[in-house]
Amino acid sequence: MAVFNLGSINADLFYRVPHLLAPGETLASTEHSRGLGGKGTNMSVAIARAAARAVHIGAVGADGRWAVERMMEYGVDTRFVLELDVPTGHAVIMVDDHGENAILIYPGANRALTETHVASALESATEADTFLFQNETSAQVEGATLASATGMRIVYAAAPFDPKAVEAVLPLLDILVMNAVEAQQLTDALGGTLADLPVRDVIVTLGGDGCRWINTDQGTDQSFPAIPVTPVDTTGAGDTFTGFLVAALDRGMPMEQAILLGQQAGAIMVTRHGTADVIPDLKDIEDARLS
Repeated sequence: MAVFNLGSINADLFYRVPHLLAPGETLASTEHSRGLGGKGTNMSVAIARAAARAVHIGAVGADGRWAVERMMEYGVDTRFVLELDVPTGHAVIMVDDHGENAILIYPGANRALTETHVASALESATEADTFLFQNETSAQVEGATLASATGMRIVYAAAPFDPKAVEAVLPLLDILVMNAVEAQQLTDALGGTLADLPVRDVIVTLGGDGCRWINTDQGTDQSFPAIPVTPVDTTGAGDTFTGFLVAALDRGMPMEQAILLGQQAGAIMVTRHGTADVIPDLKDIEDARLS
């Protein structure tokens, strides 16, 4: 079994600031660093660190070779990461003294992916595998359609949120993962409730309030309390949760256990500064003994 992840690859440019910028404000940062990121990369690294096979489908420019090499070091299969004549995507990330963040993204090579590229990557996939994707690349509908035809489990992390992008793939999904703001935006755009969505499993992350799992087949709505920690940086926590969740399901865990594992990984992640480079592994979770 494997998780084929159609996902972004970014250089994350971090800036520590006293507070998040207001419109028209100029502010000096107190720290700066560059790290490996992108929602897709974060999830692939999390999947690998959760002991599942992560096959990344993506693209970089010549300036992103370091990112691909680092993904390989973290255990991600990068055979289907193309090098294109387009700059690598990057994100400018402000993190304030309370651990909150604001992020500006330049898509770059992430938006230059084609259906042909995705089809080539999925040639070896089977119905026992999972197809994961987010809203930071091109070829999303095409990729999900190909994966659906193969019989793969299809998981969509609906961020950065765009109601039209979500609506375009809803009929193809088995699992939809959103945060609370995205869930509200989706129900406002489509009308109805989360239980009315044509997706079997809907998972809503609630930050410090935990998360919800709505199973539309069974008509259940289950809440999971948050694991208490003191956050220093929330960047990448949702991606870490989703990666561990998907990896756990790929390894055969039931949904409740997969959600708990994702919460444990996410709880550790918010106590660290950075994104893909600091995603925890299973040993970190065992050592932390969070509950």
